[in-house]
Amino acid sequence: MAWLLVVVAGILETGFAVCLKLSHGFTRLWPTVAFACFALGSFGLLTLALKKLDVGPAYAVWTGIGAAGTAIYGMVFLGDLVSTLKLVSISLVILGVIGLQLSGSAH
Repeated sequence: MAWLLVVVAGILETGFAVCLKLSHGFTRLWPTVAFACFALGSFGLLTLALKKLDVGPAYAVWTGIGAAGTAIYGMVFLGDLVSTLKLVSISLVILGVIGLQLSGSAH
């Protein structure tokens, strides 16, 4: 259950990163509100997960999901540059996240 919280928190991290861009420096109301909601949800779920998980693997998985998800979202929906190197790098991040999740231990 704790790992599921980390995964959802990582997905919410993608949401807050995208909304941060869309807020244009907190000058647009609804993307700013969405940023705050995603950020609070993400940090809240990560906090709950850290009660049961080691901080290193959990934080790395959370960050990896957020980074890969944000990069993919940017390429698909925001017109970010797509390159072979970027796709290979995102794949390596995802493989690293899987490896860290499998290596993480619950208390």
